[in-house]
This record gives sequence, structure tokens and C-alpha cells, in this order.
Amino acid sequence: MDKEQILEFVHAFQNKAFSEEKLVENIMSLWMEDLEFAKIDHHRSKRHGFPEIVYGEGKTLSQIHIIIEKILARSGKILVTRINEADGRALGISFPVLDYDPRSKTLIAKSSMDVIQKEHPVLILTAGTVDETVALEAKRTLTALGVGTRLVMDVGVAGLHRLLGQMSVIKEAEFIIVIAGMDAALPSVVAGLVSKPVVAVPTSVGYGTGFGGFAALLAALNSCAAGVTVVNIDNGFGAAFAAWRMLQSIDK
Repeated sequence: MDKEQILEFVHAFQNKAFSEEKLVENIMSLWMEDLEFAKIDHHRSKRHGFPEIVYGEGKTLSQIHIIIEKILARSGKILVTRINEADGRALGISFPVLDYDPRSKTLIAKSSMDVIQKEHPVLILTAGTVDETVALEAKRTLTALGVGTRLVMDVGVAGLHRLLGQMSVIKEAEFIIVIAGMDAALPSVVAGLVSKPVVAVPTSVGYGTGFGGFAALLAALNSCAAGVTVVNIDNGFGAAFAAWRMLQSIDK
């Protein structure tokens, strides 16, 4: 917990600004704030280095609005994922400090778009153009986290020369996120070419027997290249957060 904030509460209590009950409530709110419909984990920024991330899908506009308001009151950082365009644009008007992107369905602080800790430590590769929305979710997540990215689209194994033409860029990357649907062969190929950490994101792109990305997920999990990390189907956010955690550990 934040020592300075606790001392402020204690001093206010000593000056009879509020009751003992309010003192306890304020101190507890530094850890978790109960909104009845949601319990905001304010302490997560102390544990992880970033506030709790808001999953927008399934929440009402009013609920997301209140959660954002509470998080922004404690931190200038915010990331909302999987939020529909109508709600995203409405929240962008309510909170001018935020930027909404309809393609990635993410809402982030505008300030994070200007403060990048490292220029291009994470390379994001997609097998096809249709994987763009998942790639942009990963890219915007890393931007919110203060990590620079480079996005290279449409280098799937159906035209291997397209991937090989990017080898200089691939070798420069500190971390690689590979996004692929259908047979999801690209993560194995990339991981076989470099020693850098590779996170595979299977996507729901494909025909009938792709089973909405399940075939790609199994293919990625059964990669013949050693050490490929695999996240859930279409989970660009999960891949980006995994990359961020690993980069944080390296920096420490």
C-alpha cells in the first residue's frame, strides 16, 4: 500500500476530518474498492506495475464508466479491452485523456502513446492480413504498458519467401509474438529460426475443420520448435501481457 496516502488519512483522522470508521474504509480502499458490481484491485499496480485491466465485453457502459473513473483517480494509466465501438467512442468523449481504437477494440491513455520505454523490443508477426485485429490488440496493449512494437503483416508459410525477407527485422527483436490461424505453422517456423522468446497466438481464422481456431490452438501447442509459449485463441492481449512480464523480469 501507499505509505504517504495512509499517513494522509491518519493525519486527517487526527484532525477530526472524518471518523474512525471512515479511516478504516479509506485505508482498505487503497487495496480494494467495492463497487458492488465490481471490486477494483487498486493494489495490482503495486504488485504488477500496472493498474487492473478492464475487460469491456459484457459490461454496461455505465459500469465501465465508473470503473475507469475510479482507476484514473489513482493512476494516469488505463487499458480497457474488448469494448464495442459505440461504448468506446462514448467513453472517449467522457474521458478526453483516453484514446479509443475500433479495430483493436481497446481504450488506452493518450499519454501512454507518447511515452515508450524501448523503441521496438517486441516484434508482432501475422500470418495473414485477416489476423490484424488480434495483432492490433497486442500492439495497443504493449503501447499502454509503455513498450515499443513493430508490426509486420502477412508473412504466413504459404509464401515462405515473405517471412525470410523479414529476417533482419526478426533478428533485431528482443521478443516475438506470432499470430496465425488455419494450420498455425508460422510460430514453429519462426521459433526454429531464432533464439528469442516466441509467444504464439492461434486465431479463429480458417475454414470448417479449423473449428473456430481450435485446430490452430492444438497445432501451436504441438509445435515441434522447443519453448514456444501459447496463449488462448484470438488473445492478443494475453500475448502482449506475457511479453511485458518477461521484459520486466529481464530489466530487473
